[in-house]
Amino acid sequence: MSWMDKMERKWGRHAVANLSRYFVFAQIIGLFVTLVAPGLMNYMSFSVRGILHGQIWRLLTWIFTPTASLDIFGILFLYCVFSWGSSLEYMLGTFRMNVFLWGSVILCDAAGFLVYFITRITVGTGYSPSLSTYYILMSMLLALAMCMPEGEVRLYFVLPIKMKWMLIFELAYLGYQVIRIFSVSISQFGKETGILCGVLNCVQIVVPVINMFWFFYASKTRLSGKQKRRQKEFRAQFSEPRPGSGIAKHKCAICGRTEITNPELQFRYCSKCKGNMEYCQEHLFTHQHVQ
Repeated sequence: MSWMDKMERKWGRHAVANLSRYFVFAQIIGLFVTLVAPGLMNYMSFSVRGILHGQIWRLLTWIFTPTASLDIFGILFLYCVFSWGSSLEYMLGTFRMNVFLWGSVILCDAAGFLVYFITRITVGTGYSPSLSTYYILMSMLLALAMCMPEGEVRLYFVLPIKMKWMLIFELAYLGYQVIRIFSVSISQFGKETGILCGVLNCVQIVVPVINMFWFFYASKTRLSGKQKRRQKEFRAQFSEPRPGSGIAKHKCAICGRTEITNPELQFRYCSKCKGNMEYCQEHLFTHQHVQ
């Protein structure tokens, strides 16, 4: 039993069903707040300095930061996320889905604090990375592709493509995004400042992907040394021939050849010999009858 199974048995009843839908609703609320009171989002975004000054709610309220606009593409993205979340929760289960999503949020918070304190030590001023749930929501598509790599989706509702190719393409695209962000930042602000800006902008990309791979690696059932030895012995028993599998059904009473040693021979019983004597085709008519 893996540690995930143990946690599920202990805390599974506290898991929130359809958690991904609440993340989608948080995006909708964030879009509404941006339209009605845009200044309010400044108090909801992630800021380590604000958190250290008592604004604890920023640890969670940054998930309301809008990642999509109110155009057709934004609405389509939220609809796709709604569908991905339902499918992934059906495969993983409610508790594991909670661990997957909240794990991404907690790791992003931890990475934000780490970047803040590192920049405060090295640069002299602490900087907080910009965080949003866009790449957390996209990581659900990657996780879905890892669960069903041979599954097929309709790209733009038209082109059929297997999920494993979607996974490879999306990882390649995210890698390209990271490289592009660093190259643009370095070209605009120089090497030192550009690397700092690249780190601040890439935290929200890298952390959800790392969390996804860690989640699937940590969810695997680990075998103890004793279990591995028993598994090896069990497989060795089946690799050996079963008792009686090497016993021939036919054997010549003269030369001793069988259908195993000589599969090309035919064997017949002699009706004139006593004791059901059997001979190969070469000795069937040349042997002396046993009386």
